[in-house]
This record gives sequence, structure tokens and C-alpha cells, in this order.
Amino acid sequence: MEKHFKFTNSVIGLPLFFVVLLWFVFWLEIRFDFDFVQNGIYPRTFSGLQGVFLSPFIHADMEHLYNNSIPLLILLAALQFFYADQSIKVIGYGILISGFITWIIGRDNYHIGASGLIYVLFSFVFFKGIQTKYNRLVALSLAVIVVYGGLVWYVFPIPEITGNKSISWEGHLGGLLTGFFLSLLYKTPEYKKVIKYDWEHPDFDAAEDKFMQRFDTDGNFVNLPVIEEDLNREELPSYFTSSFPVKYEIAINKKNESKPEF
Repeated sequence: MEKHFKFTNSVIGLPLFFVVLLWFVFWLEIRFDFDFVQNGIYPRTFSGLQGVFLSPFIHADMEHLYNNSIPLLILLAALQFFYADQSIKVIGYGILISGFITWIIGRDNYHIGASGLIYVLFSFVFFKGIQTKYNRLVALSLAVIVVYGGLVWYVFPIPEITGNKSISWEGHLGGLLTGFFLSLLYKTPEYKKVIKYDWEHPDFDAAEDKFMQRFDTDGNFVNLPVIEEDLNREELPSYFTSSFPVKYEIAINKKNESKPEF
């Protein structure tokens, strides 16, 4: 496992805590006969702004809650494992921004459920992996689009989701846009490829490179052009001459050995 990816307790703990919290809120609603639907997002009303914070924790029925729980467990675990430094920010700002978009463009009805957050996570994990160009994160993006690619169809107001069992396509669209925006906002320099060669630099000029000069535009190997010598250039003598007189003194070779004593 690479040093960037570290399994911690939060990879399991964060998704479980979030999903258990959703089920606890739903249990409170059933147990004490509360009606939390009115605390959802009601577009373009002051009281409806509370739903920007509360709507992800409110669900209409058991089926609604169950359908949101499984994707949340998977996507939150993936987010915490691969993007641990950005996970809390993505969740927090994802809820707020996607909820506010829903409050602006939504139909005059209560919008509830964690599906907006699911679209935030789906969008962030997919687009961020493509942007990093990191092999494992690109593979994660492809896996996400294969498993949850069908979610894209639910960001449009097709008759299937605007009928009797209405689905908030506005919340889905807000989540998708929010996830893409957050993927651009939060940088991941730790996944940036380390530059090892000169040709990997963005300012690399192939015309100035000695090796690349040996190839033409079609990629064929060519010889470098011969540089013509300047015929008018004064030739230098192959020996050294001096304008000062040189005096030589002959020294007798004497050995420094001591004479033997008799």
C-alpha cells in the first residue's frame, strides 16, 4: 500500500456514525410521532432555509432511508480513505452548497433526504480522480462511474421522477454541481507526479534539446548539420612561442647519498 493511502478507524467510523445518525433521527420520528418533513428545504422561503442544514438527516420512509444508506456507506468510506484531508470539508460544504442550490432552483415543495450529499460525494470522487491523473484515483473514478453512473439520469426532470413518487432532481443537480466545484477548489499536491526528466517540465523546449535535435518532424533520425569553418579565421600555431628571452641553467646531477666511511 502506498504511503498516501492509510487505513484508519475513521474509514469505517465516519460512514457508520453518519448512517447511524440518520437511522436514529428516523427512529425518533417514528417513536415520538414527530413530523420532520416540515424541517426540510422549502425553496425561496426564509423558514425553508433551515432545511439547508437539516434536510440530509430527514427521510420520508424506510425505503427512502435504506436506499440512501448503502451509497453513503460506500462513498463516505472511499472519501475518507483516499481523500482524508479533504473529507470533512467536502461533507460540510457539500451539504450547505448543494442545499442552498436546491433552495434557489427547487419546486415549491419540501425537499428532504441525503441524496444530495450522495451526489456531492459521487461527483467529487469521480472528477477529482480524473483531475489528479493518479493511476489509483483514476481507477477509483472509473469504478464509481460504473457502479453509480446511472445516477446521472436523475439530475433531469424526467417524468419518472416528477410523478406521484416525486424525487428531488433539483437536489441531485445541486449535489452534482457542488461536488464538481469542490473538486476544483481543493487541491491534492500529494498526488502530483514527481518530475524526473527534463522533458516532463511544462516549459520544456524540444528545439533546444540536443537529443531531440537528432529527429525530424516525422520522428526520423537525422544527422546534425555540419558547422562550416570560418576560412578567414587566423590559425593558431601548434607550438608555444614567447616574446621574452628564456635563459637555461645546466645543473650537475649530484646525488645526496653520504660517502661510505672506511
